[in-house]
Amino acid sequence: MNEGVIKFNYDWKKKPLPASLNIVKLIKYRNKLYTDELIGADKDGIGYGNISASYKAGKFIISGSDTGRIKSARKYHFTMVNSVDVKKYFVSCTGMKVASSESMTHYIIYNLSHEIKCVIHVHNLRLWKKLLNKVPTTAKNVSYGTPEMAINIKRLWNNSDLKNKKILVMNGHKGGLVVFGTSIEDANNLIMDYLSA
Repeated sequence: MNEGVIKFNYDWKKKPLPASLNIVKLIKYRNKLYTDELIGADKDGIGYGNISASYKAGKFIISGSDTGRIKSARKYHFTMVNSVDVKKYFVSCTGMKVASSESMTHYIIYNLSHEIKCVIHVHNLRLWKKLLNKVPTTAKNVSYGTPEMAINIKRLWNNSDLKNKKILVMNGHKGGLVVFGTSIEDANNLIMDYLSA
């Protein structure tokens, strides 16, 4: 479940997010996902799971790297992703934390449709096993946080029922699932529905 390693190159401007930026709802749902053990840290303290919300002009706010183990996240645990270059494997971000190792995955999902406003990456081994190859599933040899993952997700969008299901299983990332929706509530409710089914 090791999600603590950032694989891309990045330009990080370490400074607080704007005071005017209201992410209260994003923080609330991130902390709820922690309580539900969908975001957290393994026995070695390696964090897993992340959440983001679209902002504007191709930007999004995402939980920062190495924040999975934090029980009660605050605004300074989130980062603005300003731009992503998948081909160059490069992320530009601003915040008190470096952007999550899954930033490239979130970026490609936002670029699939302007209607997508929230992306959540969780870990749940039981649900992962249940949904593996039953909902859109990435290739087994594709690792998290890579350009290959971004390409794989785009392929699923074009060649599977991902548009309607709004959930995918990361076959090469044991326990990892990604959901998305038109709002934070929509994405959160979707994963909860799958968990309770």
